[in-house]
Amino acid sequence: MNKVFMSGNHTIAEAAIRAGCRAYFGYPITPQNEIGEYMSEHMRKAGGVFIQSESELAAINMVVGAAATGTRAMTSSSSPGISLKQEGMSFLSGFQLPAVIVNIMRGGPGMGNIAPAQGDYFQATRGGGHGDYRTPVIAPGSIQEIADLTFVAFDIADRYRTPVMLLGDGMMGQIKEPVLFPDPIDPKKLPKKTWALTGRGDGPSHFLASLVLDIQKMENHNWNLFRKYEEITKNETRFETYRVEDAEIIAVAYGTTARIAKGTIHQLRDQGLRVGLVRPITVWPFPNDIIRELSKKVKRFIVLEMSTGQMVEDVRLALEGRAEVLFYGRPGGIIPEPDEFAQVIREKMKT
Repeated sequence: MNKVFMSGNHTIAEAAIRAGCRAYFGYPITPQNEIGEYMSEHMRKAGGVFIQSESELAAINMVVGAAATGTRAMTSSSSPGISLKQEGMSFLSGFQLPAVIVNIMRGGPGMGNIAPAQGDYFQATRGGGHGDYRTPVIAPGSIQEIADLTFVAFDIADRYRTPVMLLGDGMMGQIKEPVLFPDPIDPKKLPKKTWALTGRGDGPSHFLASLVLDIQKMENHNWNLFRKYEEITKNETRFETYRVEDAEIIAVAYGTTARIAKGTIHQLRDQGLRVGLVRPITVWPFPNDIIRELSKKVKRFIVLEMSTGQMVEDVRLALEGRAEVLFYGRPGGIIPEPDEFAQVIREKMKT
């Protein structure tokens, strides 16, 4: 297949269908509406189910039901819509059901605005709902990565029986770039989910529940989840490093902000300043080890975010006091420019 010119939102939808997703449930909210729009046209052509639900609450609970049958299922929304889905995400985790949830972030708390922002980082990386659980969170940095990592998201979800979040923002959802899609997957050829509720009566009965009234069994369940999250951390942490070998200061940024930071690094390198970048691709699990390793020779890190400073806490936790952590952010929908980042970094390197 040749490369096609496609927006981020449409790329998510097409990649999900190619990755074997056969159930999509969603409710409109800008700036991710194009995902549902694309699914409404193409999902049924692929033999799947598309439902525009009456609410975000209905959509996530439809995902729970579809996932319980072993079907690759997905929903998408933006910031306040994701808040409404959090209870269902906790239920998915408690049931140990695989699903993919897409959050194309918008600006500000409350209804905010429809501009790009990264203010949902805490909500995404800390689970967001009630109880002891974590959600793997993947943050693509380009349209090609969106295509590739959508496949990865479904694979991780199935492998660990867990919901997985794809985290983008309004800019990542709307921009268009050339993209080459991976070959489509035939859902019938995916590994059999022996735990799924098929209702066919051709084998042993299966039972799924997240209500566990016996406190000892509930504790055991929580520790089983904890060990699963340790395995995810060990096996699924993803990141990119860029020009860190001789860096005197390292920027840490993800998604759209990392794209801008790369332009900044080119500019500063041309001026003789040794600046590098660590780009978390999974913001949970967070790439603690590489940041900690780099702190053996680099003593200044600057976190760049389109927020008031949320990922900065994870960088501090990773470093455990081994290096200085600086921060610069633009919240509420403001997209910073490379020159802006460059000026900030130049000033920090002088002090």
